[in-house]
Amino acid sequence: MKVQKRNGKITDYDRDKIITAIAKANAEVTDNEKADDQLISEITSFIEENGKDNILNVETIQDMIESRLVLKNKYTLAKKYIIYRYQRALLRKANTTDESILTLMRNENKELAEENSNKNTILASTQRDYIAGEVSRDLTKRMLIPERITMAHEQGIIHFHDADYFIQPIFNCCLINIGDMLDNGTVMNGKMIESPKSFQVACTVMTQIIAAVASNQYGGQSVDMIHLGKYLRKSRDKYAREIKKQFSDKMSEELMNELVDMRLRDELRSGVQTIQYQINTLMTTNGQAPFVTLFLHLVRNDEYAQENAMIIEEVLRQRLEGTKNEVGIYVTPAFPKLIYVLDEDNCLKGGKYDYLTKLAVRCSAKRMYPDYISAKKMRENYEGNVFSCMGCRSFLSTWKDENGNYKFEGRFNQGVVSLNLPQIGIISHGDEDIFWKLLDERLNLCYEALMCRHKALEGTLSDVSPIHWQYGAIARLRKGEKIDPLLHNGYSTISLGYIGLYELTVLMKHQSHTTPDGREFALKVMHYLRDRVEKWKKETGIGFGLYGTPAETLCYRFARIDRERFGIIKDVTDKGYYTNSYHVDVREKIDAFDKFDFESQFQNISSGGAISYVEIPNMRNNIEALEEVVKYIYDHIQYAEFNTKSDYCHVCGYDGEIIINEDNEWECPQCHNKDHAKMNVTRRTCGYLGENFWNTGKTSEIKERVLHL
Repeated sequence: MKVQKRNGKITDYDRDKIITAIAKANAEVTDNEKADDQLISEITSFIEENGKDNILNVETIQDMIESRLVLKNKYTLAKKYIIYRYQRALLRKANTTDESILTLMRNENKELAEENSNKNTILASTQRDYIAGEVSRDLTKRMLIPERITMAHEQGIIHFHDADYFIQPIFNCCLINIGDMLDNGTVMNGKMIESPKSFQVACTVMTQIIAAVASNQYGGQSVDMIHLGKYLRKSRDKYAREIKKQFSDKMSEELMNELVDMRLRDELRSGVQTIQYQINTLMTTNGQAPFVTLFLHLVRNDEYAQENAMIIEEVLRQRLEGTKNEVGIYVTPAFPKLIYVLDEDNCLKGGKYDYLTKLAVRCSAKRMYPDYISAKKMRENYEGNVFSCMGCRSFLSTWKDENGNYKFEGRFNQGVVSLNLPQIGIISHGDEDIFWKLLDERLNLCYEALMCRHKALEGTLSDVSPIHWQYGAIARLRKGEKIDPLLHNGYSTISLGYIGLYELTVLMKHQSHTTPDGREFALKVMHYLRDRVEKWKKETGIGFGLYGTPAETLCYRFARIDRERFGIIKDVTDKGYYTNSYHVDVREKIDAFDKFDFESQFQNISSGGAISYVEIPNMRNNIEALEEVVKYIYDHIQYAEFNTKSDYCHVCGYDGEIIINEDNEWECPQCHNKDHAKMNVTRRTCGYLGENFWNTGKTSEIKERVLHL
């Protein structure tokens, strides 16, 4: 028998705790009101009978105790027990965050440390954000959302994302309308920023906008670099005028053009370097670098196509080189993320810009980025449009303004709630009638939770974040104006996430979703989820979307909770993780091309967000193989990325095998760094982000590093 504590943790049932609690109440009443040993035994037996094959939460057990005492006419004793229970509840409510905050300050809170790999919990600035987040999370669970949603979150039924920011009227992620802000100017910290006159100034202004935007939302942001082309042209024209004025009578036109190109290339390098270093050195109000993605897209017949190609080339070159760490070694920066768009002229089929794609592939091989979007497949899925996902990899739905023009930049996501699919399969025991009924119930719960997010934003004034609402990142509303119109009619999105389609299929069909029968069931589930969000969208006018994303630690949180509740289940909870969204389980033998083929059929259903990845070993030595995969991406799948097995030391740049020394510590064989936080020693085969551990099960002498199960 298992018991769920108030914090959601599942523990073994302990009869002695019940006996002790009744004994404390017994001490407060006269002998004739006390519960004797026989009554106490009856109460515990009643609880154990009702809890058999179930998980009872503490409150339910206490309700049972009270009801049995009243049934046996022990009214005074029941009253004492109720008072004692009430006093304990008051004490808990008066002191709900102390332990989590203190463990954070002592750097002992592993759950927080692993929740966001981009935030260093040791830094004072980050700790300040986490402390505020713990208070917000506590208030959210106790007072701001219905108790059933809190309990569902604690039980791993759903995941209510970003509860640590819910108390504030801020949203998840966005596509910055950077073109409008650069062309028409903006305001930051009460100071007017006019439209830049040169490329380098445009780069500086853009990074300042990115930092301001990041400080007033909790999710990622994306910037389309195509808007910088015109500013590189402005710089070229400025240099041409200056050089012609000064040297027209002293040198040939050819030499003057060379001088213009030389000065322009120098400004291009400096401008892109400004973007890279500013983003990685700026600190937002949550104590981390801005979570930003740069969208690298060339449009045929674009007036500034030449300039944009130059910008993309420089971005890729600088990412390939890396940035220096504290000891001067070139390493891979965490930000900005890069997304490279494959289109007709750069899909490695003899196009004009294939040289850029070859550079992108080299960059992916060494630095893991960029990710790749197929313009061809995206146009099929989004009514002929190509646009970036937001920083968190969620996609907007299509939306047209009053003139019938599609609009993507200047839109945002209100928030996310994710559904644990495997848990429904576990409870259903393979019975599809039970499964579909439970799925309906839990989708209704997700809808209620998502509407909590939506309603929390309604009534928000534009003054809350002027950079978003008044000065162009999202809109140009008046001071004191409500943002409500931007929450409705599909302008912004709100996302239903999902985890573990593979495990669900194993539970319901006893086979992977890559088999014919498994695939049929998995697609049926996906269409059911998509139909439900479309129904919500139609009924409310809110832009609900189905969101499959790399959910990082959520895959492990759901699996951990279910393992505690339901034990070890082969191919489900025994792995220590659930597969993300619709992805193929990492243990299946499937090549990159077949994996992309298979997963592409789910991407167009999961239109609110979808990405697929393949692992390529020794990528630096497999450039030609990577190019073949990139060609395949263009024709077969909308959004994809590469992973690799290489270990990496962020101190010296070593990218070979990180060794285990005689003291059972990680150690870089090149610089002998032993700081685990400065090493990438997590195999990206399964994406496991938790603690690495030793497996000494073979012999006492053999210490085997276990990185995926």
